[in-house]
Amino acid sequence: MTDIAKLLGDEADDLLGHVCTGFPQERLHLPGADFIDRVMADSDRRPNVLRNMQALFDHGRLAGTGYLSILPVDQGIEHSAGASFAPNPIYFDPANIVELAIEGGCNAVASTLGGLASVARRYAHRIPMLLKLNHNETLTYPAVYDQTLFAQVEQAFEMGCVAVGATIYYGSPESRRQIMEVSEAFERAHELGMVTVLWSYLRNPAFKKDGTDYHVASDLTGQAIHMAATIKADIVKQKLPETNGGYRAIGFGHTHDKVYSELTSDHPIDLARYQVANCYMGRAGLINSGGASSGAGDLTQAVRTAVINKRAGGMGLISGRKAFQKPMAEGVELLNAIQDVYLSKDVTIA
Repeated sequence: MTDIAKLLGDEADDLLGHVCTGFPQERLHLPGADFIDRVMADSDRRPNVLRNMQALFDHGRLAGTGYLSILPVDQGIEHSAGASFAPNPIYFDPANIVELAIEGGCNAVASTLGGLASVARRYAHRIPMLLKLNHNETLTYPAVYDQTLFAQVEQAFEMGCVAVGATIYYGSPESRRQIMEVSEAFERAHELGMVTVLWSYLRNPAFKKDGTDYHVASDLTGQAIHMAATIKADIVKQKLPETNGGYRAIGFGHTHDKVYSELTSDHPIDLARYQVANCYMGRAGLINSGGASSGAGDLTQAVRTAVINKRAGGMGLISGRKAFQKPMAEGVELLNAIQDVYLSKDVTIA
């Protein structure tokens, strides 16, 4: 097992000992082996959705815990194949992406229509697959930042996927159209029995002000998460918050003083707890993203993010580049270290 406290270093006591008071853990719907019976069974989800959610929970090293470790590889579209796979060219072949998820003990692998379709008959019965329905792309010049549908829900169903995913750029001029497209796609996915996962991101140049990037502010990401839950995302993917006070700094929208004085603090676990609260107090699962690969510090960063997510009441981590931009053995080690956080009885809910 990974020595979590050692990796956290000087932050260990602070991160492992913190207690949240703004939203006490007793008010949350926490992950667990009985999450579907205890939480999801109250919803209007069809039996096949519950069965496929259970399939996610029952796979990989975290099987039976109610936590999720997902390998997402859609960066070949989002960032270009060269930028994504040149560090380890074996991942130009989608089969190796799926093999990494299997060897790494993940609950599921998430990727593109073409990538999953090219190997679906070999792997659909071996690991739950999540098809990402829409993407930004970086070949258009001048650059356009939008999410365009690359796939239909029915294609995910036909290749045996248990879940679909999509991105909405909340705050962007295109967001209203994206909300409508994704809402309709998620309703169709639920009709067909698939789980829905939303990459609930912010994008607007005005969200950067005076040297601070409020795309990762707890209050603004919290509202994006709340809207994700509103269109019935079963699982919400969001970046770990790094700051707060976005509404106040940018000077728009609606907030409340208690958000900053009582419900949150500057502590990273409190900032993430606010995200969980906006997931209908955990009725939708919060998974935080692993972020870009930065080299030698990736393992420590991944474990730190997992500790914050778990202690805040989140449902897991979805980490891609930190794993697949390395030799496969190192990628497996990193994925296993993330999973060790959720398996550890010493890492408790704050």
